[in-house]
Order: sequence, then structure tokens, then C-alpha cells
Amino acid sequence: MRRTFDDDVIVVSGAARGLGRSFAAACAANGARVVLLDILERLGEQTAEELRATGADARFVPVDIADPTSIDRAARTVRREYGAVHGLVNCAAIATGIGGKTFEEIDIQTWDRVFIVNVRGTWLMTRAFAPLLRTSGRGRIVNIASDTALWGAPNLLHYVASKGAVIAMTRSLARELGGDGIAVNAIAPGLTLVEATEYVPEERHRHYVEGRAIRRAQVPQDITGAVVFLLSPDAGFITGQLLAVNGGFFLH
Repeated sequence: MRRTFDDDVIVVSGAARGLGRSFAAACAANGARVVLLDILERLGEQTAEELRATGADARFVPVDIADPTSIDRAARTVRREYGAVHGLVNCAAIATGIGGKTFEEIDIQTWDRVFIVNVRGTWLMTRAFAPLLRTSGRGRIVNIASDTALWGAPNLLHYVASKGAVIAMTRSLARELGGDGIAVNAIAPGLTLVEATEYVPEERHRHYVEGRAIRRAQVPQDITGAVVFLLSPDAGFITGQLLAVNGGFFLH
């Protein structure tokens, strides 16, 4: 059976738990060497250890994507240990505990913090790892956006706007990096059952389930296949695209 990755190096931010962990595990199961990045050091080390116990080639590197120096340090560590990177998944983001406020109630400090991590962090991660992606000869970037930016979720304007920015950045980066053979795409998941969404009111969960063409809760395994494909050699001529993976909640 052909493995999707042949010891390719895949870097996943926000990989200590939730969707990021699922992406790292799926890539490892398909033959990749995975580098898990996260600000949660203890949990990140534990996650990497648990993946190694399954036979995965997994390494944890701490990073705070709100800190440009931390991002550059992580990239240097990866360069020193691996030399090149074949795929980058920009998954780290602020999503927990910020919803439920109208646009008039959001405080400026929280707005700025969301954009520093979700938007600037995605840009800086891409900038730091682009040289390593070029070195690999066939780089792939998958940015994790959100379908909230597609249907205009209310009472979450800072997060929605930040994910809309990630979608726009994906298209621009695809053109800037296309000459290097690097494909850049985005995934827009629906509301998924992970730690980051535990605070979401039951009413919003029900709204998603009832509005989907496939009427059930969404779990991380619903998304991992799309991410693995976009990181794979088979997706080299797909770039600048947004794939909504949400069971048909938003159709376009």
C-alpha cells in the first residue's frame, strides 16, 4: 500500500490538542515525520510522546505565534534538525472563550489579540518556514480558516474577520509562492467537537447540525482527509483554493 508521504516533514502549529493534534496524527499515520508546534509545552511534549508510542516519528517544538522571535527560533530548530519542510499546517489560533459578544461589546484588547495570533501569526509562520518549504522542492501550505467567515456568524466578529483575512491571505500567498512550486490552500471547517469549542452554547451546536446537509455533529476525523490530501504530492496543481468541510452547512 502506497503511503501518502515518504518520510516528508510536516509542521503543524497548534498541534498539542484538538484539530492540530488530529492533523499531525493523520500525517504521521500516512508516513510523514511530524513536527508539532504549540505554546502549551507540557501538553505538546505529551502529545508527541503519545504519537511516538504508536510508531510515529513525532517531535515537539515550543512556539508562541504571537511572538515573532519565538517563531523564528522554532524555524531555526526545524532547519537544524530536518533541513527542509514539505508541508506546513497553520492551525494555531485563538478561538476559545471569545464568542457570545456583539460587535459593540468586543473590547479592543481582545480584538487585537485575536488578530495578532490568527492573522499576523499565520503570516509570520509562513514567512519563517517558506525557505524550508522552497528547499524541499514541493512545498505545501494548508491554512485552517473557518466557515464562520463564509456564512457570517454573529456575535463573533473578531474571530470571523480574522478567518476571513486568512482566506484572503491564502489567495495572495498562492500567487507569491507559486513560482517556487509551493501550493497554498485553506480549509474552512464547520463547528467541530474539540476542546476549543466546548464553551460554545448548545444552541449554536444545534444550529449547525440542523443546518447541515449531513445532519450530525462534526468531528476532527471529518477534516483530516482533506488536509492530508492538500499536503500530498497529488495536490501540487491545486493552489489558492478554499475547501469548506462542514457537512454541507454552507453551500457555494
